[in-house]
Amino acid sequence: MKLLGTIMIIMVSIFLLGMGCTDQEKEVETTLGQSEQNGDDIRIPHNERLHLSTDKKWIEEEGHQSDLIRLQWTAERAKPAIVWVDENGKDKTAIISHDKANNPEQQDHKHISFETTMSPTGQYPNQLFTRLEIPFDTDVSEIRTHSSNFNVMSGILRVAGESGTNRDIQLSAAGKDNETTPRWAVRADSLEESGDNAGANLQFVRYGDDGKVLDSPLTVQRSDGNIGIGTNEPDTKLDVNGDMLRLREKYTPASSTAACSQGQISWDDQYVYVCVAQNNWKRTELSSW
Repeated sequence: MKLLGTIMIIMVSIFLLGMGCTDQEKEVETTLGQSEQNGDDIRIPHNERLHLSTDKKWIEEEGHQSDLIRLQWTAERAKPAIVWVDENGKDKTAIISHDKANNPEQQDHKHISFETTMSPTGQYPNQLFTRLEIPFDTDVSEIRTHSSNFNVMSGILRVAGESGTNRDIQLSAAGKDNETTPRWAVRADSLEESGDNAGANLQFVRYGDDGKVLDSPLTVQRSDGNIGIGTNEPDTKLDVNGDMLRLREKYTPASSTAACSQGQISWDDQYVYVCVAQNNWKRTELSSW
């Protein structure tokens, strides 16, 4: 009987110890952040991080081994996305990349897009809308924004380029399938920078309906600040390539000593007035012929 009692005590002790170890293992697993699968979701415990790291390089021939997160579409119009939701589970922002548009009649999208929701009181309340899109499969990527304003706060908006190239800010007309046709451009031109502040002159460029350049009606030379209207090579402070200037409003100085600054010009029905020095007007009479 004593032997049997001893065996029973040992077995119960082992059983209790096993239960304690099991509970401890479960507790440790939860602490380590083991994920759980809930339906189609795999959930990381609340307030715990998913930390990924690598010492691999991003080299195509080696298989891009540093891509720690891979999102793949496996159907023609699928759209893998990373989405941020609010406390109620409603989508608010997303990063999406895809090939085909939802509508088969639209051209292929082939871009990655950054999307945020529309106003909850607007025409399309709470719908995710593309704000920025960057195309792929292209040598020059035509990056676009939609229903977005771009603000630079306490910084610089810079358009840079090598000497001998045009650097443009274009104002264009939008067409079908996001095509654009230029109407105006503010340009630092491609004139070679040869020293003494020469080259890269400022121009306003005018385009025709077909998007081809018509002319540069206004040029400011970087070397001396000369302004050309209708000429790209102004040789005076204001150089007008035309046969007529117009001062729309008439003005008659009260006297030859009326207030003026040298170089001011005015006219009335009888005279043309020129300020030849500070507060010193001269005039010449007008006559018919």
